[in-house]
Amino acid sequence: MRPLTEEETKTLFQKLAEYMGRSVERLINRSDERHCFRLIKDRVYYISESVMKSAISINKDNLLHCGTCLGKFTKSGKFRLHITALDYLAQYSKYKVWLKPSSEMSFLYGNNVLKSGLARITESTPQYAGVVVYNLADIPLGFGVSAQTTDACKELDPTANVVLHQADVGEFLRGLEEDMF
Repeated sequence: MRPLTEEETKTLFQKLAEYMGRSVERLINRSDERHCFRLIKDRVYYISESVMKSAISINKDNLLHCGTCLGKFTKSGKFRLHITALDYLAQYSKYKVWLKPSSEMSFLYGNNVLKSGLARITESTPQYAGVVVYNLADIPLGFGVSAQTTDACKELDPTANVVLHQADVGEFLRGLEEDMF
C-alpha cells in the first residue's frame, strides 16, 4: 500500500472530475474525517486516515483490500472506474440520467441507454460527459458517458443512444467481479 504518485493522482482526479466536477475536493476534505487515496496492486482505494494508519501494521503481501476500491490503472497508465465507486459518484455527480422502468433491465445487462428508455436528464448535459444513471426511485444503477447533449436528445429518434454504458450494478450478478477484485 503506497500513496499515489503525482501523475497517478492527476489521472485519477481527471477521471473523477468527469463525473463529479469540482466536488472531487469534497472526497478528501470531508467534515467527519480526512480520507486519502492509496494504491494496492494497481487498484486505487479510498480510505479514511484512521483505517489507513491501522492497515500499515499489516504485511503488504497479506493485505488484499483496504477501503473502497474506486478503480484500477491499466497497463497503459489510464484509469478505469469500477462499479464500487458508484456510491461516491452518485453523491457528488454533476450530471444525472433517470431511466424508465422498461429500460432498467436492459441497462443492468450491460446495454447502452436508448432515447426510448430515457425518463429525465439533467439540463445542459454536454456530450461525452460522465453521467450517473438512476431509476425513477432515485436508486443509482450505474454510470456511463452521455452520447448526446440535452438539447440534441429532444430531437433524436427512439432507437438512438443517449448514454454509453460504462458500469452497472448488474456486474456483480453477471460474474464480472473477478476483474474487480
